Amino acid sequence: MDAHAVTGLPAEPDALLHAVLRANDGTDNARLREVMGSLLRHLHAFAREVGLNYRELEQGLDFLVRIGQATGPKKHEGILLADILGLATLVCLMDARDSLAEGGTEPALIGPFWRDQQPLRANGSRIACANTPGAPLRVNGRVLSLDGRPLAGARVETWQASPKGLYENQDPEQPQMNLRGRFETDADGRFWFDSVRPAGYPVPIDGPCGELLAAQGRHPMRPAHLHFLVVAVGHKVLATQFFDAEDPHAMDDVVFGAVGSLLRRFEPDGEGGFRLDVELRLEPGETRVPHCPLP
Repeated sequence: MDAHAVTGLPAEPDALLHAVLRANDGTDNARLREVMGSLLRHLHAFAREVGLNYRELEQGLDFLVRIGQATGPKKHEGILLADILGLATLVCLMDARDSLAEGGTEPALIGPFWRDQQPLRANGSRIACANTPGAPLRVNGRVLSLDGRPLAGARVETWQASPKGLYENQDPEQPQMNLRGRFETDADGRFWFDSVRPAGYPVPIDGPCGELLAAQGRHPMRPAHLHFLVVAVGHKVLATQFFDAEDPHAMDDVVFGAVGSLLRRFEPDGEGGFRLDVELRLEPGETRVPHCPLP
């Protein structure tokens, strides 16, 4: 050893982790300190477990950079990554554990296609424009508290892909805000609207998330579904989806969202159309509306 060298940290992983955790101890925000401490421990353990080399680290960092570069006004690649890793569904289920224990509706991902300022429509309106193809669908819904009390005046937002498997902001052939709507529940907590039966569709695969799915040998398909976001004063906001149980990918959703009772049969109405009846049970608590990813 060079006689003039100054001894630094011991050159071994445990000492390095200890130093990194000690640096994190100065974080003023207690929750950030807790989250970062756990992240650091797991991150170092992961690198040691898989024997990560520096070339692989560079590839991983480049992947994260490209996730950001692929995000824009019409696609949020970061949300998509959390979705296809099952992380977003896991967090949704953990957030709702108390509600689910008392019979609350299972949550599902908001996803990257919810738009701000979806049009307010009267109950009974049609959210599909006149030239939208597809079998007619009537949706009858009711918003309730966990104890079964109807929630009047609740805001219910809904959005769906067309039978072509595209949301309107992805498809220049669809009018603005097609297959989207915002409704208000009546005195009995009910809302209803007409649409068309949705189709399953692939998540975007033109970015880094598509590369990851291909490398894993996974398909990119989501089963047909309708999104709902329910906002009622004095209750936690519920974001969920109802899935077509007859879709070929009903049991292997690429984002792992078709959980619990969210798989439903779209019942024939005897006139060539279908009917979907949904009940949305909300947990009491702070009414915190999530950030909308798209204008």
